[in-house]
Amino acid sequence: MAESYSKKEKTKQKAQKKQEKIRKIMERRNADPASKSLDDMLAYVDEDGNLTDQPPVATKRKEINPDDILLGATPIAPEDTVRKGTVLFYDDTKGYGFITDAKTGEKLFVHGSALSSPVKDRDQVTFEREKSEKGFRAVSVNKVS
Repeated sequence: MAESYSKKEKTKQKAQKKQEKIRKIMERRNADPASKSLDDMLAYVDEDGNLTDQPPVATKRKEINPDDILLGATPIAPEDTVRKGTVLFYDDTKGYGFITDAKTGEKLFVHGSALSSPVKDRDQVTFEREKSEKGFRAVSVNKVS
């Protein structure tokens, strides 16, 4: 049985595509071999962290002391444990009140059991902050004379 015209055209187009593909492969193989050297394919990082095709200059190199490198999270500086503040409100009958931190302006809850001596409104005090279930609270509260 004879092939139809459209079938002949499809096989002809496939053969042309195959020939074109082989021609492109041969062109790539015969391309300038010097342009594909290892040095042309390498990329360098300069002192600023940018990619460049030039190797780094040894005279610009800085020596880094390995002890100066910090790994992991940034260390947290210890904060002052004893703080100063003012009694904003204190109710003797209920046994609690609030202290305003002089450094941050933060209001902290204070319970009567954390007091070393009786306090009243607007007294200057020293205290320590402690994390509680509902936020920070003042403990070890001492009245400043």
